[in-house]
Amino acid sequence: MSRIGNAIIVGGGIGGPVVAMALRRAGIEATVYEAYDGSADGVGGALSIAPNGRTALAAIDAEAAVAAIGHPMRAMVMQSWTGKRLAEFGSPPSLPEQLLVWRSDLYRALYDEATRRGIRIEHGKRLVSLTESTAGDGRVVAHFSDGTSAAGDVLIGADGIRSTVRRLIDPAAPEPRYAGLLGFGARTSGAGLVSTGDKMHMVFGKRAFFGYQVGADESGWFANLPHPTPMSAAEARRIDAAEWLRRLAEVFRDDRTPAVEMIRRTAPEELVITGGLEDIPSVPTWHRGRVVLVGDAAHATSPSSGQGASLAIESAVQLARCLRDLPVPEAFTAYERLRRDRAERIIKMAARTNSDKAAGPIARVLRDLLMPVAMRLLANPEKWAWQFDYPIDWAAPVAAPARVAA
Repeated sequence: MSRIGNAIIVGGGIGGPVVAMALRRAGIEATVYEAYDGSADGVGGALSIAPNGRTALAAIDAEAAVAAIGHPMRAMVMQSWTGKRLAEFGSPPSLPEQLLVWRSDLYRALYDEATRRGIRIEHGKRLVSLTESTAGDGRVVAHFSDGTSAAGDVLIGADGIRSTVRRLIDPAAPEPRYAGLLGFGARTSGAGLVSTGDKMHMVFGKRAFFGYQVGADESGWFANLPHPTPMSAAEARRIDAAEWLRRLAEVFRDDRTPAVEMIRRTAPEELVITGGLEDIPSVPTWHRGRVVLVGDAAHATSPSSGQGASLAIESAVQLARCLRDLPVPEAFTAYERLRRDRAERIIKMAARTNSDKAAGPIARVLRDLLMPVAMRLLANPEKWAWQFDYPIDWAAPVAAPARVAA
């Protein structure tokens, strides 16, 4: 039985609604407080929900809501800019297939499922400070910019890579690290293009990285463009979308792929500009007192991992299990023990991928020479099994952390 009654969740993106649903399943009431006045409908590009993310959602009976908005992605085909096929690999056949989703659709699916379950989500609540009660009642209080506050037995920071909660519990926490790439993407018509079926094609282009999947009616693409200096999404959006489309078409003009055609089919208003790709290699402090981090606030990986959303979902479910079974200090320690090594391994792997995507002229030559060998190794399913095969037994009790002798 849970030792806490209610939780404050700061952040209403992907991790926030999932941790609220998981906590409710564990018998803990939770309210989500979101900084923005409105919802995130129509915001964000494409991402994947890996088999492990689907498994974690299934543990709290929320997988069907996401499966309904996803497109099957049964394999990834790696190509060079010359059109040479380097490798093809997918998740193990015993696991759920990957899904291609649009962030806005995923946000809406999780938001609607959470509210359907009776979870309250309050907007316009930007966190500015937090305090822990001195009355000995084990409460934490969140103070918002509108002058209101909320109290709970625990506070969970699900507020993303630029987490306010992370900074409040550790003012020395590291800042996001720029990966050397800008992100773009769009949905386009698939009419007249060669279908890729249920396979996502990933191309190490001559000057930039391009991913695409072509369906009968709808297609999607994304591009990672090397850029020497960081640029936030807001800064990138100050440049006209039509100009970015022109630049992208120019960058991919030598590549033997559908990149230029798909970019030319994209209207400026359809272009998603996500700005610089970022990660945080390691966050030293995941929890303090009755406050804990989840998702990108704790373990921000760049989009190149294909695991950002899935890792957040996993952590949300595991945190709820820990809070269900253990007192707060032990629950947070057990949660970090379950999650840190796995998350940081994936962050490190994605950073290596970013280096290949952002390679300079000389490094690109070496990359293209070595890539076929590297891809043959990656095509081995055993190389990927550790990422995708992450079962969560919801009913199993979480063991208390071992005590270190003084």
